[in-house]
Formats: sequence, C-alpha cells, structure tokens
Amino acid sequence: MLSRHLKEMQIKIAILHRFTLEQMTPFAAEIIGTMLLLLLGNGVVANVVLTQTKGHGGGWLLINFGYGLAVFTAVLVSMDFSGAHLNPAVTVGLALAGKFAWAQVAPYVLAQCIGAAIGNSLVYLIFRDHYAVTEDQGLKLATFSTSPAIRNNWSNLLSELIGTFVLVFAVLFITGPNFIASDPTVPAGLGSLGALPVALIVVVIGAGLGGTTGYAINPARDLGPRIMHSVLPIPNKGTSEWDYAWIPILGPLLGASLAAALFLVL
Repeated sequence: MLSRHLKEMQIKIAILHRFTLEQMTPFAAEIIGTMLLLLLGNGVVANVVLTQTKGHGGGWLLINFGYGLAVFTAVLVSMDFSGAHLNPAVTVGLALAGKFAWAQVAPYVLAQCIGAAIGNSLVYLIFRDHYAVTEDQGLKLATFSTSPAIRNNWSNLLSELIGTFVLVFAVLFITGPNFIASDPTVPAGLGSLGALPVALIVVVIGAGLGGTTGYAINPARDLGPRIMHSVLPIPNKGTSEWDYAWIPILGPLLGASLAAALFLVL
C-alpha cells in the first residue's frame, strides 16, 4: 500500500516537473534566479550590517559564504530553464566565447536587472524596521549596491575586472569539453556544471579579492539594487553614489571579455 502511494506521488511530481519545464521561459527563469540571488545575498548583508538584527556583526566571512549559498540556490532553481547565467558579465562572456547566442543577450540582461531590483526590494521590505534604526547611511547603501573601501577609480575598476575575470574564466573551463550536456537543446551556462562549483568560486573570490570594492562582479547585481535604493522610501538613506556606479558595470564586462578572449586563445 505504501509502495503504491509512493509510486503515485512520484508520478505526480514527474508530471508537475514536466509541466513546469514546459511553462517556464528562460526570461522568467533569469528573473526568478537573479531575484533569489539578491534576496538571499543582500539579505545576508542586511542581517550582518543593519542595527539590531540577530546577525548583526556576523562579519565578512558570513557575507562571503552567504553570497555563495545564495548563488547555489539561485543556480539550482533556474539552471534547467535558462542555464542560470544570473549575471550580464557571464552572459556576455559566454556569447564572446561562442557558447551563447548574441540574440539572447539583451533579453537575459534585462531579466537579470529586473530580478535584481525585485530581490533587493524584498530585502528592504523584510528589514525595513532595521533600516529605520540604522544611522549609518553607508551601511544602508551596502545592503543594496557596492562601494569601495578606498576610493580610487582605477584601482576599483581593476578589482572588479580581475574578480569577474576569475569567475567567467573558471566557468568557461568547467563548462568545457568534459561537461558537454547530453541534450543539445539545453542552453549553455552555469547550469551545465551544477550549482555547487559556482557557489564555491564566488566564496573564494569574495574572501580573496572582495575586500576592496565589495566584489559586485555582476552589473545587474549592482545596478538594479542601486536604482531601488534611489527610489525606495528608506529613512535617512543618503546618496546612491551614482558617480561610482559605472565601475561595477564596466569592470565586470571588461573582465568577462578578457576571460572569453583568453579562453578562445587557449
């Protein structure tokens, strides 16, 4: 009897999974995946830096591991539908390396920016009482977008460039000949290698290279939330630092381009 019920449940789950695969579009998957990335990733940041949270003062390593696990969750959810790019730099890098169609780049980037904005808006809703009692405007901005520890535009640009180079270069190699999908219709991307390796790459980038700029390494992760910081009614929020915003956009795109170029040469 129990075996029969388990078999029926498995059939229902399989039907539901197939229905979801047929209904979910890559555009929607990139929105949902990037939303989860920012909700969980910047949720960790908010929990660590905002006043009177349970996780206040948790430290840099908690943010590093939290963001890595946010990547893990986001990739796991969206990998079957879009390849789980979740990052314009990854999308552009894959396109430059010949692993993704250029016609799909703009829709993916748009979806990623929308998802990032939604995800960080949810962070604000969850922590709005803590934003109200946090006096430091810089800490409030840190829960949305990145800022440098020491402001030096060229050094900051180089930090974002190198961090993203490492991310995209590693992704391109892990998704190489030893990881070719058995189904040629499956889109190339982070999903083809599984969620865990990407999460670990993000953790080590944050721990090793992220202390200078906060390691955006993702234009959508910075731009979408920065827009929301500028429009949401956050008490005493201060400036959104738009004069810095070009660095976490240009740096990752340059890093991804260099990673793709070196990958093609090698």
